[in-house]
Amino acid sequence: MELRLPAPCLIVLIGPSGSGKSTWAAKTFHETEIVSSDRLRAMVGAGEDDQQSSPVAFSLLEQVVVERVRRKLTTVVDTLGFDAESRQRWIGLAHVGGLPAIAVVFDTPPDEARRRNSGRPRPLPRNVVDRQFARFRTVRSQIGQDGFDQVLTEQPVAVVAPAIAIASKAQGGETPGRSDAHSFGLVLNRFDWGIDRSRLAERLASIAQRAETAGFRDLWVMDHFRQIPRVGREWEDLPEAYVTLSHLTAVTSTIRLGALVTAVAHRHPAVLGRMLATLDVLSAGRANLGLGLGWDRSEHEGFGIPFPPTPARYQMLEDTLRMLPLLWGKGSPSFEGSAFSASKLTCYPRPIQDRIPILVGGSGEKKTLLLVARHADACNLFGRPDVIRRKVEALRRHCAEVGRDPDQVEVTHLVDTMTAPDRKALRERVEQLRSRDMPADVFVARHNAGTVEDQLAHFAAYHEAGAGHSMVVLPDVHLEGSIETFGAVIAKLTRT
Repeated sequence: MELRLPAPCLIVLIGPSGSGKSTWAAKTFHETEIVSSDRLRAMVGAGEDDQQSSPVAFSLLEQVVVERVRRKLTTVVDTLGFDAESRQRWIGLAHVGGLPAIAVVFDTPPDEARRRNSGRPRPLPRNVVDRQFARFRTVRSQIGQDGFDQVLTEQPVAVVAPAIAIASKAQGGETPGRSDAHSFGLVLNRFDWGIDRSRLAERLASIAQRAETAGFRDLWVMDHFRQIPRVGREWEDLPEAYVTLSHLTAVTSTIRLGALVTAVAHRHPAVLGRMLATLDVLSAGRANLGLGLGWDRSEHEGFGIPFPPTPARYQMLEDTLRMLPLLWGKGSPSFEGSAFSASKLTCYPRPIQDRIPILVGGSGEKKTLLLVARHADACNLFGRPDVIRRKVEALRRHCAEVGRDPDQVEVTHLVDTMTAPDRKALRERVEQLRSRDMPADVFVARHNAGTVEDQLAHFAAYHEAGAGHSMVVLPDVHLEGSIETFGAVIAKLTRT
C-alpha cells in the first residue's frame, strides 16, 4: 500500500552510498523533481565521482532547492543527507513556503550496500563506505529532533492532492468499505472542448449518455449568462442552462437533470416554476431545481438585471421556496410574500413528480441552512470534509429547531476531481491538460487529481462527514475514458 504524501512537499533522502536512495526516487518521481548531488557533479565536473566539483555542485543544489520550494514544487533532495545544518535549512525553507518537510531514511544493511557499490562501474573505496555507515548511525539518532513533519523509512509513496492525502490519512491508508451507498452527480461548467459549435449538441448528448451508463445519478449545468471568472474566460461559450437541459431530456432516459444553481434574481419564480414543470414533463419526471442567492453582481449589471442587496435576495429565496410547491400543486392558490406575490398560481402541464426536488446552494450556517431546514429537499455545500462536517451539524441543529427530521434533507457537496487508472496515466493526463505556466502540483491540487484508489478514500471522507452525494466537475470530461474511469469509483462506492 502506498503512503500518500501531500503535493507539493519537500522530501530529503538520508542514507549512505549504495543504500538505494536514487533507485527509490527514480521509481516514484519524475526526473525533474529530483535534485541529485551526483547528477550536479556530473554536470559541472568530470562525472558523478568528481569530488573536486562538489563545492560547485552543492552550491547549485542549494539554489535549485530554494527556487523550487519558493515556487511550491515537489522537490526530492538526493544527497547523503548527513549534514545537520543543511537539513535544518531545507526544513526552514519548506515551512516558510507552506510545504511539509519529509525525511526518508534508508536503513539498508551494510553488506547489501557494499555489494551494490562493488557492482558499480566506479565503486567507492570500501573504507569510504564504512566511514559513511559509521556516521549514518549518529545521523539516524538525530533525525527525529530535526523538525521534519514526517520521518519515514524506505517504502512505496505517492505524492497526491492534499485533500486526498488528508482523506487517506484519516482512513489509515486503507481503501474504505461502505455499508451505505454514496451517489454522484456530474456538473458541466465549461464547454471549451475544441469542437465546432455545430457539434455541441452531439458532444453534449455523448457526455450525458456516457454519464448515465457510468452510474451518475444526476447531471447539472451552470445557470449563468456568461462564463464566470473562477472557471474560465468571459468570452467562452456557455450554453443557456434550461435550453441545454431540455436538449438532454431527449437523449437520456434515467439520469436526473438540473441547474446548479439558478440565482433567485435571474427569473420570477412563477416563470422559473413553469420552466421546471415543463422540463419535468419532457424528462418523464427527472427534473431537479437548484436555487441560490446569486453572487455575481457584475453579471447582473452587465445584462441590466437588478441585483438587490443580500437581505432582499434572502427574502426572494424564501418566497421562491414557498411559492413553487403551490404553483406545482393542485388548484390555483394565491401567494403573498415579502418579495413576490401572485393572485392565481396555475401550472399546466403539471409536473410528473408530486414535488420537484429543490436543492439550495450555499453554506451560510445562520440563514441559508435555516431556509434549507424549513423548505428544501437538499443542500449543496462547499469545502473539505472538516468544513462539511461543521455545516452538517449546523443543518441538523436547524432541523431540530423547526421540528424536521434531518434525514429528509439530502446533503450534497461540489468538488473538482480528475481520475486515472494508475499513476503513470494520471501524470500523462495532467501533462495533457495543465497550462504551460501551471506547475503539475498546482493542477493536481486544484482538481484533486488521483487514481481510482485515491478517490475511494477521498469521497469516503466526504460521506463520513455527512455528505452522501458528491457533485463532481471533471476537467477532462470531454476526453475519451474520463467518465468511464470515474465510473469505477462510482461502482465501488454505490454498492450497499
